[in-house]
Amino acid sequence: MTANWSAFTTAEPDLAKVVEERFGAFTHHTLATLRKDGSPRTSGLEVRFLNGELWLGMMPRSLKALDLLRDPRFALQANPGEGQSMGGGDVRISGRAIEVVDAATKAAYGEEVEPPEPFHLFRTELTEVVRTYVEDDKYLVVQVWKPGEPVRTLKRT
Repeated sequence: MTANWSAFTTAEPDLAKVVEERFGAFTHHTLATLRKDGSPRTSGLEVRFLNGELWLGMMPRSLKALDLLRDPRFALQANPGEGQSMGGGDVRISGRAIEVVDAATKAAYGEEVEPPEPFHLFRTELTEVVRTYVEDDKYLVVQVWKPGEPVRTLKRT
Protein backbone atom coordinates (compact mmCIF):
# COMPACT_ATOMS: atom_id res chain seq x y z
CA MET A 1 0.00 0.00 0.00
CA THR A 2 1.26 3.50 -0.85
CA ALA A 3 0.07 7.08 -0.40
CA ASN A 4 1.12 10.39 -1.88
CA TRP A 5 2.25 13.34 0.25
CA SER A 6 -1.25 14.82 0.41
CA ALA A 7 -2.71 11.59 1.79
CA PHE A 8 0.01 11.51 4.45
CA THR A 9 -0.59 15.14 5.48
CA THR A 10 -4.32 14.44 5.73
CA ALA A 11 -3.77 11.30 7.81
CA GLU A 12 -1.05 12.70 10.09
CA PRO A 13 -0.85 16.52 9.84
CA ASP A 14 1.36 17.04 12.90
CA LEU A 15 4.00 14.53 11.84
CA ALA A 16 3.85 15.79 8.23
CA LYS A 17 4.52 19.35 9.43
CA VAL A 18 7.60 18.24 11.36
CA VAL A 19 8.86 16.24 8.38
CA GLU A 20 8.44 19.18 6.01
CA GLU A 21 10.20 21.48 8.49
CA ARG A 22 13.14 19.08 8.75
CA PHE A 23 13.49 18.87 4.97
CA GLY A 24 12.98 22.64 4.69
CA ALA A 25 15.81 23.41 7.12
CA PHE A 26 18.47 22.45 4.55
CA THR A 27 18.69 22.29 0.78
CA HIS A 28 20.55 19.02 0.25
CA HIS A 29 19.46 15.61 1.52
CA THR A 30 20.44 11.97 0.94
CA LEU A 31 18.64 9.67 -1.46
CA ALA A 32 19.22 5.90 -1.45
CA THR A 33 18.44 3.92 -4.61
CA LEU A 34 19.25 0.42 -5.82
CA ARG A 35 21.95 -0.26 -8.42
CA LYS A 36 21.58 -2.90 -11.14
CA ASP A 37 23.24 -5.50 -8.91
CA GLY A 38 20.89 -4.68 -6.01
CA SER A 39 23.48 -2.91 -3.89
CA PRO A 40 22.59 0.50 -2.43
CA ARG A 41 23.64 3.83 -3.93
CA THR A 42 23.42 7.08 -1.93
CA SER A 43 23.34 10.45 -3.63
CA GLY A 44 22.74 14.07 -2.71
CA LEU A 45 19.37 15.49 -3.74
CA GLU A 46 17.10 18.50 -3.39
CA VAL A 47 13.41 17.80 -2.76
CA ARG A 48 10.25 19.86 -3.14
CA PHE A 49 6.85 19.69 -1.47
CA LEU A 50 4.42 21.24 -3.97
CA ASN A 51 0.73 20.82 -4.71
CA GLY A 52 0.26 17.89 -2.35
CA GLU A 53 3.22 15.92 -3.71
CA LEU A 54 6.79 15.20 -2.70
CA TRP A 55 8.87 15.69 -5.88
CA LEU A 56 12.36 14.45 -6.74
CA GLY A 57 14.09 16.29 -9.58
CA MET A 58 17.33 15.02 -11.16
CA MET A 59 19.78 15.68 -13.93
CA PRO A 60 19.09 13.71 -17.10
CA ARG A 61 20.56 10.22 -17.10
CA SER A 62 22.09 10.67 -13.65
CA LEU A 63 22.84 7.35 -11.98
CA LYS A 64 20.17 7.89 -9.33
CA ALA A 65 17.58 8.63 -12.05
CA LEU A 66 18.60 5.52 -13.99
CA ASP A 67 18.35 3.50 -10.77
CA LEU A 68 14.79 4.75 -10.17
CA LEU A 69 13.76 4.12 -13.76
CA ARG A 70 14.89 0.51 -13.34
CA ASP A 71 13.63 0.01 -9.76
CA PRO A 72 11.43 2.74 -8.26
CA ARG A 73 12.14 1.95 -4.60
CA PHE A 74 13.90 4.69 -2.66
CA ALA A 75 14.74 5.92 0.82
CA LEU A 76 15.22 9.61 1.53
CA GLN A 77 16.86 11.04 4.64
CA ALA A 78 16.69 14.68 5.69
CA ASN A 79 20.00 16.44 6.17
CA PRO A 80 20.72 16.20 9.90
CA GLY A 81 22.49 19.57 9.98
CA GLU A 82 25.64 20.55 11.76
CA GLY A 83 26.74 19.33 15.17
CA GLN A 84 24.94 16.92 17.43
CA SER A 85 21.55 18.55 17.97
CA MET A 86 19.56 17.01 15.04
CA GLY A 87 17.10 19.93 15.59
CA GLY A 88 13.75 18.20 15.28
CA GLY A 89 15.08 14.68 14.93
CA ASP A 90 16.12 12.31 12.21
CA VAL A 91 13.53 12.02 9.44
CA ARG A 92 13.33 9.34 6.73
CA ILE A 93 10.84 8.65 3.96
CA SER A 94 10.62 5.41 1.98
CA GLY A 95 8.55 4.64 -1.05
CA ARG A 96 8.43 4.45 -4.83
CA ALA A 97 9.38 7.17 -7.30
CA ILE A 98 7.18 7.42 -10.39
CA GLU A 99 8.64 9.27 -13.37
CA VAL A 100 6.50 12.15 -14.60
CA VAL A 101 6.18 12.04 -18.38
CA ASP A 102 3.22 14.41 -18.71
CA ALA A 103 4.58 17.56 -20.36
CA ALA A 104 2.09 19.89 -18.65
CA THR A 105 2.97 18.57 -15.17
CA LYS A 106 6.70 18.88 -15.86
CA ALA A 107 6.22 22.40 -17.26
CA ALA A 108 4.25 23.50 -14.18
CA TYR A 109 6.95 22.09 -11.91
CA GLY A 110 9.63 23.81 -14.03
CA GLU A 111 7.87 27.17 -13.76
CA GLU A 112 7.66 26.85 -9.99
CA VAL A 113 11.14 25.46 -9.27
CA GLU A 114 13.16 26.62 -12.32
CA PRO A 115 15.48 23.58 -12.46
CA PRO A 116 18.21 23.33 -15.09
CA GLU A 117 16.75 21.88 -18.30
CA PRO A 118 16.37 19.09 -19.21
CA PHE A 119 15.58 17.11 -16.06
CA HIS A 120 13.97 13.94 -14.77
CA LEU A 121 11.00 14.50 -12.48
CA PHE A 122 9.58 11.88 -10.14
CA ARG A 123 6.53 12.08 -7.90
CA THR A 124 6.60 9.86 -4.85
CA GLU A 125 4.32 7.22 -3.41
CA LEU A 126 5.14 6.75 0.27
CA THR A 127 5.39 3.40 2.01
CA GLU A 128 6.82 4.65 5.32
CA VAL A 129 7.74 7.84 7.18
CA VAL A 130 9.96 7.62 10.27
CA ARG A 131 11.00 10.28 12.76
CA THR A 132 13.52 9.53 15.51
CA TYR A 133 14.30 12.06 18.23
CA VAL A 134 15.35 12.41 21.85
CA GLU A 135 12.74 13.52 24.39
CA ASP A 136 13.66 15.12 27.74
CA ASP A 137 17.29 14.00 27.31
CA LYS A 138 16.04 10.62 28.50
CA TYR A 139 13.98 8.83 25.86
CA LEU A 140 14.72 7.81 22.30
CA VAL A 141 11.38 8.21 20.53
CA VAL A 142 10.62 6.58 17.17
CA GLN A 143 7.46 7.50 15.27
CA VAL A 144 6.55 5.24 12.34
CA TRP A 145 3.76 5.88 9.84
CA LYS A 146 2.63 3.52 7.09
CA PRO A 147 -0.31 4.08 4.71
CA GLY A 148 -3.60 2.92 6.19
CA GLU A 149 -2.19 2.76 9.73
CA PRO A 150 -1.99 5.28 12.56
CA VAL A 151 1.42 6.49 13.72
CA ARG A 152 3.13 4.01 16.02
CA THR A 153 5.28 5.60 18.72
CA LEU A 154 8.01 3.65 20.49
CA LYS A 155 9.97 5.01 23.46
CA ARG A 156 13.22 3.63 24.80
CA THR A 157 15.38 4.70 27.70
